[in-house]
Amino acid sequence: MHPLFKFLHLAGVVVWVGGMFFAWMCLRPVAAANLEPPTRLKLWADVFARFFPWVWGCVLAVVLSGSVALLATGMRQAPPHWHAMLTLGLIMSAIFVYVFMVPYGKLKIAVSGQNWPAGAKALGQIRQLIGTNLILGLTTMAVATLGRGL
Repeated sequence: MHPLFKFLHLAGVVVWVGGMFFAWMCLRPVAAANLEPPTRLKLWADVFARFFPWVWGCVLAVVLSGSVALLATGMRQAPPHWHAMLTLGLIMSAIFVYVFMVPYGKLKIAVSGQNWPAGAKALGQIRQLIGTNLILGLTTMAVATLGRGL
């Protein structure tokens, strides 16, 4: 892989998976313990409004740079762990698109209308899906780094 594409690929993974790790493991427990629902829901809506544009860029960077590497190598010649990374990355991308389009949209509407129960429900869906994507992201990183030895 050309060094520029490798950088874009790794930077996209670091920002996306690192952001999910921070949100899940650090911000979420502190927000849940210290903030009342209206404040917590507003915080998350604002955090996602800043994080999700970065995720869109990361998804594009990872998918495009990975596709360039696959096309240059050829799907048949690509190592099996590349195929696993592609599959996991596409699943993660689909989950993100769903989060952005459905529960995040509901969260924004709920927060703007001060419908805290609906906001809590949407945030709960986002939390579960980000947790799933975090696990998939860490798994993909394991496949990427350990793939040749498996």
